[in-house]
Amino acid sequence: MKMKKVNWTEYAMLVALIVLIGIFSFTANAFLTRENILNILRQIAIMGICSVGMTMVIITGGIDLSVGSLVGVACVLGASLMAGGMHPVLAVLICLLVGAVIGLINGMLINIIGMFPMIATLATMTILRGVAYLISGGMPIYGLPNGFLFLGQGYMLGIPFPVIIMVLVFIFGYIVLNKTIFGRTVYGIGGNKEASRLSGVSVSKVIYKVYLLQGILGALAGVILLSRINSGQPTAGNSYEMDIITACVLGGTSVAGGEGKIRGVLIGVLFMGVLTNGMVLMDIQDYWQRVVKGLVLILAVALDNFSKKRRNAV
Repeated sequence: MKMKKVNWTEYAMLVALIVLIGIFSFTANAFLTRENILNILRQIAIMGICSVGMTMVIITGGIDLSVGSLVGVACVLGASLMAGGMHPVLAVLICLLVGAVIGLINGMLINIIGMFPMIATLATMTILRGVAYLISGGMPIYGLPNGFLFLGQGYMLGIPFPVIIMVLVFIFGYIVLNKTIFGRTVYGIGGNKEASRLSGVSVSKVIYKVYLLQGILGALAGVILLSRINSGQPTAGNSYEMDIITACVLGGTSVAGGEGKIRGVLIGVLFMGVLTNGMVLMDIQDYWQRVVKGLVLILAVALDNFSKKRRNAV
């Protein structure tokens, strides 16, 4: 009886995460404290929520560079509405609706106009960052109701509430991709768009749906960030898209489309959170942090391409 071969590449990212934790445990004194661990989990919640939507987008062969700017728009829009006296629940729903509309606009640019996803979302990224400054007047917005702060700063059973939301979003993403017909069509489109179309799948509808979902999750992340920092900052979400994309690729989501697992993306998110937190504790300057993250993204894409070539050669 032949034993099933173990694909050790699936565990490479987990091993890398454990090694990284070990390194920072020795080099940064406060790294393994309970307070810092909870801080890491709270910090990765925003990135984790967005990464679920980004994973689906990338699996279809697309990309969304506008997610960081969308987080910023949701942050200042929610702050502006609540500071003006609107009930927090209604303000949050409006932010989610705006995120959904922005996601549909991205889908429209790709489906109807025929723009490449990178160019379409690069354009909306630039527009949305400008909108964030227009809403806020370039200044932070204060005056949020105290009850709203629980969303980003509260705890439930000793766990930061944003982390609970992130876990629920990951469970939702896992179910969608692995237990539904829609999830199978997402993988099918990424693997071979033309074959999916010939088999009767409405490719344009699926693309609309994944960008719609990404828009809603991006807006949700922006609202949680608003609650966490207790002010609407027009710079909120700056460069988030790169960390989110890096986490997805590190987690095994192929930039060529058709491949990706939610559990792998969770490990990628944890890796990026630990890396960022460790570098901050070691007092590494921000521009060196950017260099390191850029190198990590290059390495992740290179390993993805190498893995593909190796499988094709077998």
